Amino acid sequence: MAVLILLTQAAEDPSALADAVVKAVGGREKLLTTFRIKERLALGGDLEAKGSERVSILQPPGHWYVGKKNRVTEENEPAVKLAWAWTLKALLDPGSKLEALPPAGALVGIRIRGSIDPPMDLWFDSKDRRLWAIDWRKDRHVFSEWKELDGLQYPSRVVGHKPDGKVWYHTRIVELTRLDDLPPELKR
Repeated sequence: MAVLILLTQAAEDPSALADAVVKAVGGREKLLTTFRIKERLALGGDLEAKGSERVSILQPPGHWYVGKKNRVTEENEPAVKLAWAWTLKALLDPGSKLEALPPAGALVGIRIRGSIDPPMDLWFDSKDRRLWAIDWRKDRHVFSEWKELDGLQYPSRVVGHKPDGKVWYHTRIVELTRLDDLPPELKR
């Protein structure tokens, strides 16, 4: 009688995986807290579209300024949670409850609950531990084009996909600058 043995890959411990992904980008001390980005943002599915330049100052999860407008308090913009997850600091927040996701091919994942509602799934390459995608609120945001800033590795490109797979935006960070704090002219 033949015995069929099915091997399934177990999900990793979420805290250990969070530590590994943070270490892979340069460590806790290198993560972004307050920063300015200059990006080229294009809406729609044309991945060749140049888009328009936008400069933002971020201190996620509470502040995302475009000009002097705080998108968090004035527009109730949920995308600041994506920016917070992109920095990986959401993984370290005491209010974040981390849950391992079953591996998906070459990806390992962590679901963040508590500090982000609805829960958000972050996917990482199983070998290099770099952020590959974020699934949140029915959309997928895919990260690529890694760059380095004073010891921090970060993805400079993101492409957003709707549930049907269609691209609805893409952006490329062309300049990233750390800031000590929010500029004084910006409201808190």
